[in-house]
Amino acid sequence: MTVSPADHGDRRTVTVVVTVQAAISLGYFAAMAHVVLHLRADLGLAAGGIGLVLALRNLVQHTLSLPVGALVDVLGPVRMGILACLLRAAGFALLGTVSSLPWLIVAVVLLGTGGALFHPAAQSLLAGLAERRRARGYAAYAMTLQVAAVAGPVLGLALLNVGYWLVALTAAALWGVAAYLFSLLRHVPRVRVPHGVVSGVRTVLRDRVFIGFAAVSAPAMLLTDQSSVVVPLGGADATAVTVFSCVLAMVSAAVQPWCAVPGRADRPHVLRAGLLLAAGGHLLLAAGAGAGLTGLVLVAVLHGLADGLLQPAVFQTIARLAPPTRFGAYLGVQTFLSGLVAFAGGIAVGGLFDRGPGGATAALVILTLTACAAAACVRPLPEQAIDARDAMLPVTPDAGSSPWSAGRRPNSGDARPDDVPGRAEELRDGARDATRS
Repeated sequence: MTVSPADHGDRRTVTVVVTVQAAISLGYFAAMAHVVLHLRADLGLAAGGIGLVLALRNLVQHTLSLPVGALVDVLGPVRMGILACLLRAAGFALLGTVSSLPWLIVAVVLLGTGGALFHPAAQSLLAGLAERRRARGYAAYAMTLQVAAVAGPVLGLALLNVGYWLVALTAAALWGVAAYLFSLLRHVPRVRVPHGVVSGVRTVLRDRVFIGFAAVSAPAMLLTDQSSVVVPLGGADATAVTVFSCVLAMVSAAVQPWCAVPGRADRPHVLRAGLLLAAGGHLLLAAGAGAGLTGLVLVAVLHGLADGLLQPAVFQTIARLAPPTRFGAYLGVQTFLSGLVAFAGGIAVGGLFDRGPGGATAALVILTLTACAAAACVRPLPEQAIDARDAMLPVTPDAGSSPWSAGRRPNSGDARPDDVPGRAEELRDGARDATRS
């Protein structure tokens, strides 16, 4: 069987991106799994200082997602991926070698900035692949993350016997290796973006279909992140938390081959199912299932299924809706909204848990209701929301196809790009640039 140059390039891109994911995730989880112990035991920070350091990283990363996603579109994912890895390498190196709070803040700002750059860069490379390769590539990308979530803390624990400085420097080295791996993709062609960062964000905000999806999917990050927070806050010991985390990661990884079928993960019922599974996990915790190991494993399975479905559902839907030249901007807006919800929701959940068992139950019920409400709002994409990727593929129309079909014959429900609110100018600009290149 002959392999086309395009298919060979797609395979190379997937291989490099997945290898990058393996390196950076192993380093990240090795360092972050033990960072609280380092800050408390080695540096003597109080709980408030530790909370400030960890919250600041999340705040920087999610706030910067809004402009950074569009910046990736302008400067290219490879260049921004290299920069992201170098920033995080510097952040981890500082994290393991400094002791004063101001320098720790510098470290977490570097980590947050690198994270804001990395995710749109890596996912933009995957989003630019053919649909079949994109679905499988993202599944491998997500599976690698979950495997590292199990192996990383074990690696960190082994290195911790020498000192946290070795854990952090190992993480920095792995991120440095990832920067080199990104540089192997310098040959990847890049479609020129006709406008800048502000224009990219404005284009996304005009897309009413996408903004509706972003609003519905925004609670997904809160629901998945809080699962690893509420379990230890609920009184689970270190062994139970480790079992919970490992089961969750393994189940999430096991779901990815099912999600790798092209056209499956972006169906509305996949997003709805993920939200409802997260609701079920939080409801079981509210009912006291976390008190025993068997119940905690069941909760981990539900949250693992939720995480395994929600990640590809969000990615594949964004890849479907976003024009190729604007994937970073679309991802940045969705991540920004999700980060704000996760940040505000995390503060609210922590405050309720501080009020005792009654507050903890209330927090878990609120998380359950939030997931159910979001699931109830999931709707199929309107027929007018044609696949923007197809609409921007330059083709020479033949006698049997219209000039706007972009490589495929229109379905009866398809609209012309000019009929899609807020999309016409973007499609025309992108199509012109794609044709020139």
